[in-house]
Amino acid sequence: MTVVEVSRHPVRRLGDRVFAGASTGAAITILATLAGVAIFLTVEGVPGILASPDEVKSGESFLPYVGPLVFGTLLAAAIALVIAVPVSIGVALFISHYAPRRLAAVMGYLIDLLAAVPSVVYGLWGIGFLAGKLVAPYGWLEEHLGFLPFFAGPASATGRTILTVGIVLAVMILPIMTAICREVFLQTPRLHEEAALALGATRWEMARLAVFPHARSGIISGAMLGLGRALGETMAVAMVLSASGVVSWNLISSTNPSTIAANIALSFKEASGLTVNALVASGLVLFVITFVVNVAARLVVDRRKDFSGADA
Repeated sequence: MTVVEVSRHPVRRLGDRVFAGASTGAAITILATLAGVAIFLTVEGVPGILASPDEVKSGESFLPYVGPLVFGTLLAAAIALVIAVPVSIGVALFISHYAPRRLAAVMGYLIDLLAAVPSVVYGLWGIGFLAGKLVAPYGWLEEHLGFLPFFAGPASATGRTILTVGIVLAVMILPIMTAICREVFLQTPRLHEEAALALGATRWEMARLAVFPHARSGIISGAMLGLGRALGETMAVAMVLSASGVVSWNLISSTNPSTIAANIALSFKEASGLTVNALVASGLVLFVITFVVNVAARLVVDRRKDFSGADA
């Protein structure tokens, strides 16, 4: 009788070893790239942070200089997120659960196609079409909702406001958020949906009780990806926004805060000396903000997964 000895170490095929090495190399490359960017921004930005007001062209120390830029960056991204999240969820739900198959395929293709449009095109659309169309609505908002600080006015005569930028950014981040939401909606277990319908739930109640809880982590991930793009968008913001570098909650006025990315793009060409270091330091601040947002999103997603496992 022959005894076959089974090795404790399974034989790995050449293709598996190549794929594992390529994946490990890609991961290391990404980490090394991020580390290199962080080191560069820190080394070049620290002199700008420590520079005195007399040494930089802006005539301000770093914190008063970067504060309005951080405010404008967060405000524009928040406006975009408030607009894009419900729209992307609604469009994704319609494509995945309501639309006929052929219409869903066409709409999915069109949504994916929007992601390939360059940001310059969005900027041209914002400044050449959208801004002019929003002048009259901004006047209406000032007249009827002027008691709110967001619409206190005076309304911009050109439409180039932080609210216009927020709408443009919302359109820009809509494709990626919709695509992610659509995919996670389609991954909802069919048995959960059929069980909800069998118990007498309407299609909307089925989506609310079965689809949304299962897709919550995916929705958060999609929103954070969209937020990351909105925070770092440059050309569309620089083309549309008529910035004054102030801190203001007025969304329809010509006096608007600028964003970090747009300020770097518009100011870097004429900058020299420690002013360049100050711009690099503002880029470091944007890097830190983006990193914190992504870490927070990961913590939220992981916490939801832990709760789901505990409930199960």
